Amino acid sequence: MRTPEPSEPSPHSGLLDPIFDNLGITVHPDGATLRVWSASASSIELVIFDDTDLDWALDTLQLVAREGGVWEITTPALRPGVRYAVRANGEHGPGNTFNPQTLLVEPYSKGLVSAGYEDWRSVVIAGEFDWGGVQKPAIPLDRTVIYETHVKGISKRHPDVPPSLHGTYAGLAHPAMIQHYLKLGVTSIQLLPVHQFASEPRLLQLGLTNYWGYNSVNFFTPHSAYATQAARSEGPEAVLREFKGMVKLLHEAGLEVILDVVYNHTAEEGIGGPRSSFRGIDNRNYYRQQDDGTYIDVTGCGNAVNTATDAAARLVLDSLRYWAQDVQIDGFRFDLAATLGRDAAHTFTPEHPLLRAIIDDPQLAGVKKIAEPWDVGMGGWQTGNFGDGWLEWNDRYRDRVRNFWLSDVDYARRAANAPVGIGGFATRLAGSSNTFSVERGPLASVNFVTAHDGFTLRDLVSYDVKHNMGNGEENRDGANTNRSFNHGAEGPTSDEGILATRRKAMRNLLGTLLLSAGVPMITAGDEFGRTQRGNNNAYCHDSALTWMSWQNAPWQENLFAHVQRLLTVRAENPALRPVHFARLGELTPSASVMEWFDESGQTMSGERWTNPAHRTLQYMASSTPEAEEFNRILLIVHGNETTIDVTLPHVESVERFTSLWSSADEVPLVPGDSYEPGCTLSLPPTSMHLFQAL
Repeated sequence: MRTPEPSEPSPHSGLLDPIFDNLGITVHPDGATLRVWSASASSIELVIFDDTDLDWALDTLQLVAREGGVWEITTPALRPGVRYAVRANGEHGPGNTFNPQTLLVEPYSKGLVSAGYEDWRSVVIAGEFDWGGVQKPAIPLDRTVIYETHVKGISKRHPDVPPSLHGTYAGLAHPAMIQHYLKLGVTSIQLLPVHQFASEPRLLQLGLTNYWGYNSVNFFTPHSAYATQAARSEGPEAVLREFKGMVKLLHEAGLEVILDVVYNHTAEEGIGGPRSSFRGIDNRNYYRQQDDGTYIDVTGCGNAVNTATDAAARLVLDSLRYWAQDVQIDGFRFDLAATLGRDAAHTFTPEHPLLRAIIDDPQLAGVKKIAEPWDVGMGGWQTGNFGDGWLEWNDRYRDRVRNFWLSDVDYARRAANAPVGIGGFATRLAGSSNTFSVERGPLASVNFVTAHDGFTLRDLVSYDVKHNMGNGEENRDGANTNRSFNHGAEGPTSDEGILATRRKAMRNLLGTLLLSAGVPMITAGDEFGRTQRGNNNAYCHDSALTWMSWQNAPWQENLFAHVQRLLTVRAENPALRPVHFARLGELTPSASVMEWFDESGQTMSGERWTNPAHRTLQYMASSTPEAEEFNRILLIVHGNETTIDVTLPHVESVERFTSLWSSADEVPLVPGDSYEPGCTLSLPPTSMHLFQAL
């Protein structure tokens, strides 16, 4: 049989070129069609394997070259459940790494089984599932509260989840878990990576594992290790069915599912790493590289997927479509999203065809798109620079809030005053208008104080430095700048004064997060003050260090009650969750008109915004409703470690201020105490107090 000549690129341009339609497997009544893209290969083979012996090749079939670098075969040998792989050959030279003997994962595989380390077989999937009419919850952005968690870690130790479901997709959607999410008050469960991933050889040699999962083997297949033993035994079809069942149960409870997706790099690492898929199919086009084949690694993970290649960009788009449509996912958080927006010159542009296609694609309408707006390459820090339709993790918010409540207080203990005033903090509280445009508004900001990466909330107030010796890198890994403060002792202590101050610091951080304009994200476990014993990069620990503990001390239950109260207050007061920025002199619907007062109840002067000695303000937000009743709140923030008297401001049409929440209380106060304008309150050191203005 004559080896087909490599195809010329399609005369059509762009990732939406129809030449890329229906890549992967399309099942027919009498078999299936397989379409694989490679512009550099000279031949591609399909290898069919035995269902149980994954080393027993039953047949080898040649794909035919089609237009635009697409290779295709239709055969009755491909049917649901069949194990298969592809092999590719081509010219050797800079950038190409073909080996005609290497068995490769077909990039659009929706099922995978492992034949051993770095040895995978694709599986034909039917994907049938009865959704029973269950619809996506479609939570409005202003009511969205994201809860970032790990599939395994969240339920692994829950006493009310059956042991057979611990750490699984089914366990995450068990009634006991759903009760927790609803009782807490979150709306959207954001899962750390669930695409099939692998652990790096270096970690395995150290007896560690890639726990977080930012090391994808494939962009379409759910990670099988998170399925129950019963589903794994039955095979990839059952794993996918369990995943869909999880989504269905969460949707029935009114909860969204957001996936943390890693499209910026793959588990193939740098040159010399595994050749498991892209590298063996078309290394030159799938990965960013110099002319001599040297990788351009803007991710810090060994390789960077080249989304300037239309086929690679289309692969990402098709993966998103699959998860949003077939699996009914509600949103995506894009890891190192700046990498996806780099052009052929490897420069970031918010108008990158893939970034715009993700926003404009009809199949992704209504899906939440959240960018981690940076990578480690030149020009990689892009917070605020993604286009309309994108939400962004706001690291500037994180840093300012941490500074205000922690590192500034630490500084003030060693000097006469804190290093800065309250102005920058107030800007973040009000929606980060200096980062996001008027057109995008405050809801473009995903506000967070902690995330999976870094200190937990409790560790943030308990450690000055990281303690990562257990990671096998002699404490070199993980961020050195954490903006944390141990409040007088490093790590565990029996000093009740330090412990009480730490607890209040956690309440201040959570209060700021959940009362700020924008979309808040809580890291699972922070509602209970979970610790990782000072490890700020626990990606490699699949153990009690990273699993959620459900045995809590009274103070932890009190902290949970504070988060509950704050989320209830946020839901009941639309002034806290504006959709738009207010404009001076204009009436902007669904915005919050903001007024700022000092501790004496007078309008904040310019000097007060920047004076480090004056870190107290009163923040009045009045809604401009479209669909909800008019609402107005007053939030007092005091950022110094001294008690201060605060006079409530006189505001037109406000007759009283009703207390809703205070960070000074160990147990959340019962709302209802009222105060008249002009009353003077004594505010404890470093604390917050929220009122409804009536």
